Amino acid sequence: MLLHPSARFGRISLLVSVSALAMALATSPASAQQAEPDSVFQMLGRIIFGTGTPKLAIDTPQAVTVIEQEELNRDQPSNITDLFTGVPGVQGTGASARPLGQSFNIRGIGNAEQTASAARIIVTVDGAPKFFEQYRMGSFFGDLDLYKRVEVLRGPASSTLHGSGAIGGVVAFTTKDASDFLVAGADNALQVKLGYDSNGDTLRAGAIYATRQGNAEYLLALNNASGGDMVDGAGEIIPGTAFNSMSGLFKGTWVLGDDADQSITFSMSRTDSDLDDTAVAQTGGAAASQFGTADIHTIDDTVSLTYNNAASDNPWLNLTAQLSYTDTTADKDNFLYGFLCAPGRNAVLCDSSYGYSTTSLKVENTADLSTGLWENYLIAGVQWTGQERTASSSVGDLAFDPEGTADTTGVYLQGEFVWNEKLTLIPGLRADFSTITPGRGAVLAGGTPQSDTAVSPKLAAMYQVTDSFSLFGTLAKTERMPTLDELYSSEAASSLPARTPSLNLEKEEATTLELGFTWQSQGLLQADDSLQIKATAFNNDMTNMIAVTPRIVGGEAVPYFSNIDSAQIWGGEVEAFYDADRWFSQLAYSNVRSKDNATGLTLADTPAENVVLTVGAKFPVQNMTIGWRGSYFDAITTSSITTSAPSYDTQDVFVTWAPEEGGLA
Repeated sequence: MLLHPSARFGRISLLVSVSALAMALATSPASAQQAEPDSVFQMLGRIIFGTGTPKLAIDTPQAVTVIEQEELNRDQPSNITDLFTGVPGVQGTGASARPLGQSFNIRGIGNAEQTASAARIIVTVDGAPKFFEQYRMGSFFGDLDLYKRVEVLRGPASSTLHGSGAIGGVVAFTTKDASDFLVAGADNALQVKLGYDSNGDTLRAGAIYATRQGNAEYLLALNNASGGDMVDGAGEIIPGTAFNSMSGLFKGTWVLGDDADQSITFSMSRTDSDLDDTAVAQTGGAAASQFGTADIHTIDDTVSLTYNNAASDNPWLNLTAQLSYTDTTADKDNFLYGFLCAPGRNAVLCDSSYGYSTTSLKVENTADLSTGLWENYLIAGVQWTGQERTASSSVGDLAFDPEGTADTTGVYLQGEFVWNEKLTLIPGLRADFSTITPGRGAVLAGGTPQSDTAVSPKLAAMYQVTDSFSLFGTLAKTERMPTLDELYSSEAASSLPARTPSLNLEKEEATTLELGFTWQSQGLLQADDSLQIKATAFNNDMTNMIAVTPRIVGGEAVPYFSNIDSAQIWGGEVEAFYDADRWFSQLAYSNVRSKDNATGLTLADTPAENVVLTVGAKFPVQNMTIGWRGSYFDAITTSSITTSAPSYDTQDVFVTWAPEEGGLA
């Protein structure tokens, strides 16, 4: 059961926003973020960008979900688990309710207890690849207040466009834009946000300034948050939940060309956070409390420069080029058990610094080759990614967190063929060529450079049987090459046998089959209501999974990591949305099952079966909604005691009000 204890405590949040959903500084008093009435409650009717050419979620032959600003305003998520509450098959993982440094789990793939969790799920911010990996440490440290949109693409079919190895899928964050706040006739806007959480006495404050200058738009955002320890439903303190955080975003967009069909976008963001007296093993559960506490200071940076040329007069050209740089560092000191600091295994209790920086250059073109009854699109791209891993402590190199570099070049093609608006076919193929080079400490332990290639083919199809009913399916395969940690981690002999670099690892392989249907209709109970349903069943066969090698006290040295034969993950998901003039409801259901084919046990990272139901009422005259959401999780027993748990449920109520008249408009 992967939801952390934050799922079991009460939470009361207060949000005060003064703006134009903010406060306009120019002449127009209108709200800059007024959504179409149905867009808030019909998430399957939203546009998906991460699977190729833009498509509605309900028309995409893959399990996909997008979270927009409307949900972020309503739910005020303070962590990854809150963010994905209504998304089937997706959860945050971790052992505390802290708002920073969590990891992702998609369909039972991903947990910081598991090596290479971050490599199995690709995370991007404004298209820039994010990566941070450290055993029992979260992988994502961005402030959720910086983002306006989150796309989740489930399964390895996303590997074609985003990178081989996306066994779990892709999570793509998009930062806010100035155009989200500027309205016609107003060239400036200011939004001020204040928030309070009673559990932990958390205070949040933020300000956004947006301006339009000729053909350019600029946005500057600053946020600050701090809180004390939270308590669970029994009133017990949840360790490690006190925090302080500051974040900022600068984003500029310039529109170019005689037909305004070219643009340049520059985005730069930083989240700087402190967790004092927090668990050294951030995601280790109760079993990891033996490592004690420490102070952790993290800095998360993302910089991207993107050029787009839509070439309105040339259907063969829609070119995007992006150069990006991301850097995440975590510094640890003031250890509770720091007096035990020593070279070797106990270096984990020494003052230390860890970091991952990623530089990426990606060039992609979409050609429109449509003719007759066929809509034909061809997406071709090349991407180079360079990663550098750093890790050091007051006693020298950290053998269990080896330094090194990884250079990967990927090339890919994806076709999108639509016949008569009924049949959609999407074949794709990607190949990634990678060279990994160990750092000084890993070389001394026996590490040598490694090179390999990963290939990811797929075929997705959807057929519209009637105006209301469609069938879809996807067959996708991906390969994941070992990471720096898996290849070069080592551990000298002490009271336990030594662990050596794992230079003979095979690539992980995953083959996934998805089958599903969509159904949509209007006028069910009244003239203007609508119902949308998307159901997906999946089966994921994995071979050569990489895991920590067991060792026996008194035995001989073993490689730190090794391949295990095979595992299977299967299950189903349902998303349903009903919307009418006066009320709405949403359903998210997920049931994931798994098996280690060698032992027959349920994999440790398997989430519990769960259903989330939301029901609400709308008051159009007052521009107000009220609602209730119930989340129900079944009991689960996995191969690990730390991820096994009894059943539980949570109940939420919410009220949102956006005045359209007067000084608060």
